[in-house]
Amino acid sequence: MKILLVEDEIEMQKSITHYLGLEKNIVEVANDFNSAYEKIQVYEYDCVLLDITLPNGNGLDLIKTIKNSRPKTGIIIISAKNSFDDKIDGLNLGADDYLPKPFYLPELNARIKALIRRNNFDGVDVIIINEMALYPDERKVLIHTLPITLTSKEFDLLVYFIANKNRVIQKNALVEHLWGDSADQFDNFDFIYNHVKNLRKKLLAANCNDYIQSIYGIGYTFKTEL
Repeated sequence: MKILLVEDEIEMQKSITHYLGLEKNIVEVANDFNSAYEKIQVYEYDCVLLDITLPNGNGLDLIKTIKNSRPKTGIIIISAKNSFDDKIDGLNLGADDYLPKPFYLPELNARIKALIRRNNFDGVDVIIINEMALYPDERKVLIHTLPITLTSKEFDLLVYFIANKNRVIQKNALVEHLWGDSADQFDNFDFIYNHVKNLRKKLLAANCNDYIQSIYGIGYTFKTEL
């Protein structure tokens, strides 16, 4: 999952980033309102973890921006503010959850996973597509009830394909989703071809239907309507 953490407390920022990184997430950080606003305009995220009290602005205004430009993005407010009005205002503006500080990182992780399931997979723990069963929380894939071995990037790529099934996905969107800020360092995105090719090869070797299709000059589509 690709997550944006909007938090100006450096120690909390480090601990959240480290923990969610161990869970195989791509975590980008914004220290203030302006940097968060810029990232939201340029990149797409599965989830934004948002402190309300920020340098240079109010986190509530960022919720409006996210919901106007990226309505599928999940938002969890993480704030030390105990104001009931702030919580209600945030939820009314479109935030999905509210977790007051201090909190346990495993609880935050569980809420992120639950939010992603609700937003992308109708809240189910197991995603079934014909002969394929995918378990996002366990990072496990079964084809015809037999497990297949995927690299971390291949698994994340498959999840992203399924979340956007039957849509055309541009190569730059795939790279940004899987590599986050590091995507800016690449001269071109041709290398994504090898990751897609390897994923497709493993699926076909397990007698899976050929869902991944190339769209010349644009990117790919994961076509489940065969």
